[in-house]
This record gives sequence, C-alpha cells and structure tokens, in this order.
Amino acid sequence: MMERIAEASPRFKARMAGVFQLLEAITAACPGVFILDRLVVSGNAAATAANILGHERLLWLGFTSLLIGVMCHIAWALLMYELLKPVNRSVSLLAAFVILVGCAIQAITSLFYLAPLLILQGGRSLSAFAPEQLQALALMFVKLNNYANDINLVFFGLWCILTGYLIFRSTFLPRILGVLLAIGGLGWVTYLYPPLAYHLFIPYIAAASALGEIPLEFWLIVMGVNAQRWREQASAGERQ
Repeated sequence: MMERIAEASPRFKARMAGVFQLLEAITAACPGVFILDRLVVSGNAAATAANILGHERLLWLGFTSLLIGVMCHIAWALLMYELLKPVNRSVSLLAAFVILVGCAIQAITSLFYLAPLLILQGGRSLSAFAPEQLQALALMFVKLNNYANDINLVFFGLWCILTGYLIFRSTFLPRILGVLLAIGGLGWVTYLYPPLAYHLFIPYIAAASALGEIPLEFWLIVMGVNAQRWREQASAGERQ
C-alpha cells in the first residue's frame, strides 16, 4: 500500500487525502452525534436502555460506520505523511505515529460504542445481574465511550499541530492553512482536561476546528498541491 501511495503524483495524493479526510469526518462523527447521543436520556439508565434496545439496527449501522471511519483515517494519515515528508521527514513520521495511535484508540472506542447494546442483550451470560444493574452498566459504557473519544481527540489535536507546522514550512501549500490547522489542534488538546474542553467547545473549539480543517479539506480536494514546488522541496531534502 505504501509503495502505491509513494508512486502516485503529489497532486493526486493531496486530493485523495482531502477525500479521505471528508469521508472520515462523516463516518466517524455521525454515529456518536446523530445516533448514540440522541438515545441517551441524562440520569435515566432505564430510558436509555429502552432507547438502545429499540434501535439495534441503527447502532449496528453506526458501529460499521465507525470502522469505516478508522480505515479512512489510516488512509488519510498515510497520504499526509507521504505528502509532507519532503518538508521534514522526522516531524512527518512523528505526526504519522501520533495519528496512528489515535486511530487505534478510535478503533477501541468503536467497541465501547457497541458495548451497551451487547450488555443489554447479554442473555444467560449476564443472568446474574438484575435488569437495573445491566442498565446502569450499559450507561457506564456510554460514558466510557465518551471518555475514550476525548483521548482520541487529544492525539488528533497533536497531529493537527504537527501537521500545521509542516504545512507552514512547506512551499507547496498556503501557509495560512497550517496556521489555522495548528490553532484548531490546540483546541482539541484541551481535552486533556475534559471539563475545560466541554466549557470551551461552543463556540471556541468548534470554530477553531472548522476554520482549520474545512479549508484544508477543500483546498486539498479542489486545488491539490503545487506539484513543481513539491518536487523541488523533495529534491532539496534528498540533497541535505
């Protein structure tokens, strides 16, 4: 896979990176925001359990979407590594490592996403627990899913900062895209302390993320990169 990516033209890599960024945003965000969060009744484990059991197919669809999101994120990470390694191979490799750790956390989070449904449908394997205990356990896994997602956002924020630095230092992408992406990354890093991040999310973190990620996404898809400058920077890096 890496050999095929390496052989592709820089403009094609950039456009495919933008496509996978868009696909990851859709497939990874929708299950949590539009499915699981809407089924949770705050402080009411019984009502939450009833909602989860009543939307089994929807939850399985969300789980599938999350796995597709992980695969899109990995492809996006590899493409961005190939695209930005002429700027600084070491920093680009570090960014790739950080985001791949985030992808692993993202995959684990998808299991937490599905865990409440599996617990409530446990049958004989969980017969020792009372229904109220199962409902409370399912709600706990919903909360655990949220905390795991917060950890993933921290790693994504670090990746945004590193990638923003690389874009700023590049000669083939607009520097402003790197600045905006790094600012958005700083917002995601605040999830090191979730209470602060929850307080700042609307409007600060959400606005910084949108201003950093959406312009980059559409620039990559529509404009790609300046292929000549990319090759010049790649050649200069090889001579050093």
